[in-house]
Amino acid sequence: MEATVNKTQRPRYQKYQSVMIISAWGFVIALASFLFLYIGYEIDRYFGTAPKFMFGLFFLALFLCIGRLYREAWLRRKEV
Repeated sequence: MEATVNKTQRPRYQKYQSVMIISAWGFVIALASFLFLYIGYEIDRYFGTAPKFMFGLFFLALFLCIGRLYREAWLRRKEV
């Protein structure tokens, strides 16, 4: 049995699409930041260079995620 969506309901859900995308990006930024922070901590613990790798990888994760978010927003802006 195929579920059909009324065409009048589609715009109602579509207006929340940007909110869901921003929420997903927030989750990605937080997850990547903590993952890179932990990896940097482990590298620093191994080499005894605290907190160089920890902060370096943390800021690298932030920079890369925010850069990708900006790129996606720029491409979406051009589509509209």
